[in-house]
Amino acid sequence: MDDYFLKFEDRKPEPPLPYSATREMLWQFLATIALVVGGWYIWWRWAHSLNPEAMWFAVPLVIAETCAYFGMILFVFNLWKDDPLKIESPPETLDDVVRNHPEGARKISVDVMFATYDEDPELVRLGILDAKRMTYPHPIDIRIHILDDGRRPEMKAVTEAEGVNYITRSTNEGFKAGNLRNAMEQTSGDFMVICDADTRPFPTLLEHTLGYFRDEKMAWVQTPQWFYDLPEGEHLTDKLKRRFGHKGAQVGSAIERAIGPLVYGADPFVNDPKMFYDVILRRRNWVNASFCCGAGSIHRREAVMEAALRSFGDKVEQRAFAIEENVTVSSKERVVATELMAAIRTESAATEVLTPYRFHVSEDIYTSIVLHSDSERAWKSKQHPIVESKMLSPQDMLTWTVQRFKYAGGSLDILKNDNPLFRRGLSFGQRMMYGTTFYSYLAPLWNIVFLFAPVIYLLTGISPVAAYSDEFFFRLIPFLVTLELAIMVGTWGIAGYAAKASYLAFFPLGLKALFAVAKGEKISFKVTPKTRQSGTFLELVWPQIAVVALTLLGAIWALGALVIGDTSHSAGGVVANILWGFNNCLAMAGMIGAAMWQPPSTDKVSLK
Repeated sequence: MDDYFLKFEDRKPEPPLPYSATREMLWQFLATIALVVGGWYIWWRWAHSLNPEAMWFAVPLVIAETCAYFGMILFVFNLWKDDPLKIESPPETLDDVVRNHPEGARKISVDVMFATYDEDPELVRLGILDAKRMTYPHPIDIRIHILDDGRRPEMKAVTEAEGVNYITRSTNEGFKAGNLRNAMEQTSGDFMVICDADTRPFPTLLEHTLGYFRDEKMAWVQTPQWFYDLPEGEHLTDKLKRRFGHKGAQVGSAIERAIGPLVYGADPFVNDPKMFYDVILRRRNWVNASFCCGAGSIHRREAVMEAALRSFGDKVEQRAFAIEENVTVSSKERVVATELMAAIRTESAATEVLTPYRFHVSEDIYTSIVLHSDSERAWKSKQHPIVESKMLSPQDMLTWTVQRFKYAGGSLDILKNDNPLFRRGLSFGQRMMYGTTFYSYLAPLWNIVFLFAPVIYLLTGISPVAAYSDEFFFRLIPFLVTLELAIMVGTWGIAGYAAKASYLAFFPLGLKALFAVAKGEKISFKVTPKTRQSGTFLELVWPQIAVVALTLLGAIWALGALVIGDTSHSAGGVVANILWGFNNCLAMAGMIGAAMWQPPSTDKVSLK
């Protein structure tokens, strides 16, 4: 095994956040107060605070605040109710998960599928070895398949050496979704475990998840993704010792004793997904709206295939109906017309593509929407609380950018072309939850206003509010305090500032995705690199650097204007906007630091 991975083999994921009914009630109480206070603030902003002499500035800012407040409402709805930790006992036979099946007494069969394209075969071998170690308390048929869209002899050699099935195809139609469809045509397991090339399942994956499928309406279970190679960072004492020797270590130790531990380079790209899986997605279970995130998910084959066939039939009917509308026949020709229509349907069926997983850059969430909207079958989903696999994290800014642009662009494309808010079959709660996900990708539109508003004031003295008065702060501060208290309790156990800062600093990439989708550009499917790309990537964060530079320039200018006098700046306005800008700069600094981050020289992210 490569030395790079050996360093992380002993790492264990944190347990899921425990459920607390008391904390849930406190969160709901504080969130309600924050919404009321926030609504009061937003109403006052529109009704009484706009600067009539600078409406070009005042109106965009209050619109941005209103959009952010609406996002807060969606976020509160998302986090409203927690999901108590409960794992169902593993089923013994097929009859436990499929009632009245003619083969109900037989053991359950599971296909474990590793989708790969150009990743190192030795990386995939690690996943194969771990999949072989999966345990189950009852007889079970586990079949491991490598889905190689790269058609590589060396990948086939690994599968033959490990005694697992190798599946490939002549084209790459549909990318990962097409790869999965091709594999489904050649396999027959009752359930499918979806893995990426770097996914390494834990032994308990099936034992802990198949019990949910005792409910015949359970279509899929998503398990938390955990990156076992996240950089743990370096303590200030160790950093100074490495740079300046023993004296540096003494200085670092004294500082850390005085103010607490200081760690540099820990998870520089904010890849830790605990907030997403343990809070956001897990709290969608109460309205049956947790969606599939691809790797680490378990699917009922019947559900995926049935949804695909239903979608296939609908598309055939739509295509045939469009042709029929243009055909006019007399009564004498009706018999011939009937034969013609049958031929049209046959031709439509022959040309339509059956897609168990939607051919889309975000095939996982898209397929989730399709299954959830099947009102006839009322399929369910579940976010399992316990980590059941591990995988690699993006280790450089370029890789992070490729991955996040794909997420943003794919989600926005669905929002534009197949908006779940208007899709028949979804419940109100499901519409709200999917709406929350897609709405979050619109945030760069108002975040850019929040980032440059303090710059405009500090450089020009033009205020977006009538005055930075006691009345303004009397409404703003209670809103900010109640909101922070509510979110702190609602996400208790997980540090949230890094995620909020990353969300704000994401604005250039988010805007790029928005413009691409608005122009109708196709969001291409790019495989996320599994090895660190060389170099630094400051060219990818120049907008964040610009925010910091302009904010600092504005602060110096405004302070100088106050000292010299004869300015439209006010002391309260300058202090408020400098603090606002400082928070923005802290958020940008994290992204800029990530672009410059280099792993310790001994780390070689390679499998060669």
